[in-house]
Amino acid sequence: MTSITLKIEREKSMLRRHPWIFEGAIEKTQGIIRSGDTVDILASDGTWLAKAAYSPESQIRARVWSFTKSEVIDNAFFKRKLEQALARKLEILNKYKTNAFRLIAAEADGLPGITIDVYVNIVVVQLLSAGAEKHRSKILWAILQLYPDAIVHERSDVDVRKKEGLAPLVQTLHGELPDSVIIEENGVKICVDLINGHKTGFYLDQRENRRIAASYCNGKTVLNCFSFTGTFGLYALAAGATKIINVDASQSALTLSAKNVHINGLDESKVTHLKRDVFELLREYKEAGTMFDVIVLDPPKFVSSKHNLSKASRGYKDINRLALSLLNENGTLLTFSCSGLMPQDLFQKIVADAALDAQRDVFFVQRLTQSEDHPISGNFPESYYLKGLVCKV
Repeated sequence: MTSITLKIEREKSMLRRHPWIFEGAIEKTQGIIRSGDTVDILASDGTWLAKAAYSPESQIRARVWSFTKSEVIDNAFFKRKLEQALARKLEILNKYKTNAFRLIAAEADGLPGITIDVYVNIVVVQLLSAGAEKHRSKILWAILQLYPDAIVHERSDVDVRKKEGLAPLVQTLHGELPDSVIIEENGVKICVDLINGHKTGFYLDQRENRRIAASYCNGKTVLNCFSFTGTFGLYALAAGATKIINVDASQSALTLSAKNVHINGLDESKVTHLKRDVFELLREYKEAGTMFDVIVLDPPKFVSSKHNLSKASRGYKDINRLALSLLNENGTLLTFSCSGLMPQDLFQKIVADAALDAQRDVFFVQRLTQSEDHPISGNFPESYYLKGLVCKV
């Protein structure tokens, strides 16, 4: 038997069904354990706690597959997990009139290190842990049981794999992959770049927030910062915005943004696409006295570790201060942090302090979070990562 025995009193998180075992919690290992192997997790007194995947390179030394002793981590296990997740999420397809959703959100759906997104008939997979890597063939088999006609593509090109001792990997696992696919959500068509798009190709986690943002945009001028493929701007235009400026550092993303406007048959003359650094552009707008009715700030993750939280906080404050200074009276700021290490209360305080520095009064009228298919698990608080605020100024 291969097993990991925890130090005295280090089983508390296991008893609360948290799926991570850190290196510092381990007293000893028993048997020859290879990367990705399934091991038994034992309390200091020998009590069985869980079955987990072993990762010798990571500070998270093991990730729990199951808290049931009799469970076998086989093909049927992964098929059952996918079926359970699909049953929880099917109503989302009708609720938001979409054909794209997150089937598996890693630990939040009980499959550590595994992300699976569905785009019409294309399933995109990320395998980011040693355990996920070990069971690639089982995961593919389970996907094809649910979606036998699907194209399955792997986008495991994420830096976090290095922490698991794994190299980045991109490959098509089943079928022939097109360069892109057009999805629909809330009546809007969106072209997803499956080859070069961020994450698995698109930000499905902002689905509800795009619709909420659009409700503030009728008859308004909108500045969409870190726009990627322009979907906040696309929703705003469909909702009746009079002028949209999409700003991003990637020309390919802006080109796809323009295509999204075109395929929806919207007024392209109302949209400007700028390849610029957002911080520099906001400062230029401030100097020029350029003002907007609505600004969307959806930056990339600023917080990569607890050690740079203070530095990241200064970045969030700076960019929110600039945005707040560019809003007309009774303007709306929709501001986000996708950093899991950024607490909700701290993010709100940062925006409040930014408003003070900008000499603007700010009112928080709505809190936003990730889409329903990116669940926040009761036993895994780390799954709450996307924080957003709707601010009236």
